[in-house]
Amino acid sequence: MGKYFGTDGFRGEANVTLTADHAYKVGRFLGWYLGELKKRAGESEPPRIVIGKDTRRSSYMFEYTLVAGLTASGADAYMLHVTTTPSVAYVVRVDGFDCGIMISASHNPYYDNGIKLINSRGEKMEEETTDLIESYIDGNLEVFGKKYSELPYATRDGIGKTVDYASGRNRYIGYLISLGMYSFRGKKVGLDCANGSSWNIAKSVFEALGATTYVINAEPDGVNINMNAGSTHIEGLCKLVKEKKLDVGFAYDGDADRCLCVDENGEVVTGDHILYIYGLYMKERGKLLTNTVVTTVMSNFGLYKAFESAGIDYAKTPVGDKYVHDYMQESGARLGGEQSGHIIFSKYATTGDGILTSMKIMEVIMAKKTTLSQLAKPLKVYPQVLLNLRVTDKELAQNDADVLEAVRRVEERLGSGGRILYRASGTEPLIRIMVEAESEKVCKACSKEVADVLRKKGYTVK
Repeated sequence: MGKYFGTDGFRGEANVTLTADHAYKVGRFLGWYLGELKKRAGESEPPRIVIGKDTRRSSYMFEYTLVAGLTASGADAYMLHVTTTPSVAYVVRVDGFDCGIMISASHNPYYDNGIKLINSRGEKMEEETTDLIESYIDGNLEVFGKKYSELPYATRDGIGKTVDYASGRNRYIGYLISLGMYSFRGKKVGLDCANGSSWNIAKSVFEALGATTYVINAEPDGVNINMNAGSTHIEGLCKLVKEKKLDVGFAYDGDADRCLCVDENGEVVTGDHILYIYGLYMKERGKLLTNTVVTTVMSNFGLYKAFESAGIDYAKTPVGDKYVHDYMQESGARLGGEQSGHIIFSKYATTGDGILTSMKIMEVIMAKKTTLSQLAKPLKVYPQVLLNLRVTDKELAQNDADVLEAVRRVEERLGSGGRILYRASGTEPLIRIMVEAESEKVCKACSKEVADVLRKKGYTVK
């Protein structure tokens, strides 16, 4: 993990830890660097970079400064405007762009923002490239055997241009609709768009497939993204499903690369349930290549027990859909994801896609002619407590000897009847303490024991 770029891009509070100047420099470097690579490959065309953004107020500022940097370095910038992260990955891949940029801080509050970089294959950008960007930002860039204190500007007809590319987003919508295996006619579906990127896409897709939709949190105003809405605040969707007697509900996050579900009883269905439901569906049809579902270390004990009962193998990666995707690529697995709702269907997408995930769950409901609660029922979830503690220094807190000793004591006490996971967030200044055990009381006691040591050592922010 770099100085600026974490597991999901360069993220921080807008104009505090991620500034307009940072965005300009990211654009300047990418425009120049991709141009140099093309020249060295004997190509004369300028780099083409496609850009999308979510609904945060600061997204416009970062969009304009990125475009200024890109065009100043000789690249052409294609604007998707407000759209989802998976749509940027799709457009990069199918339309032959050199790079994609998504401006979003995903599920974070509106005052944060982020810059996610996507390579020409529609995958998250390689660390080698983000390391070079960081070196340029810090003024010590060395690349192609030369040190650069500053990058050359494009001049005359070498200056880049901007192109309105809303048609790319529309093609992505058409692609999603084309993946619909069944008509959703007769189904009442709730959609919580988190006042984010999915607000003008999800409804169009579901209605095109015949569903009757009930949409909430689809009125973005620049500051209400994820505010008591979406996959991180799913209570509103649970209430809607129960009050309107809907068949199912789907909640997305700010950039719609994740999805959580609500069954017909108003109960939450997590990413682990989604992996189980669709993994079993794939196995039954002989589509689960390698017979393996890829998870992260945050997945619940109950998921693994359910997989074992179904004869499905599983792999565990570090937290982050990047690691899930990398493992899937290496192993040939077709399905993977996170408990938080980042689900990757590698046959159809290179990144988590919330709207695609909700369509795939609908496909199983329609194929099986059953309800979501019945599909999820075989997975018995272990009680879990997750504490997110804001800290002054993630690295020090993660490696403190006294805290690690407290973690060891908890591990010893839980034995084979549970587990503790202690880690730093890859995207926020947080330490995460997750405990699973046979009772919630044990989970709370164990997580509190470690958190108390963390507080006593003075790492937490009050």
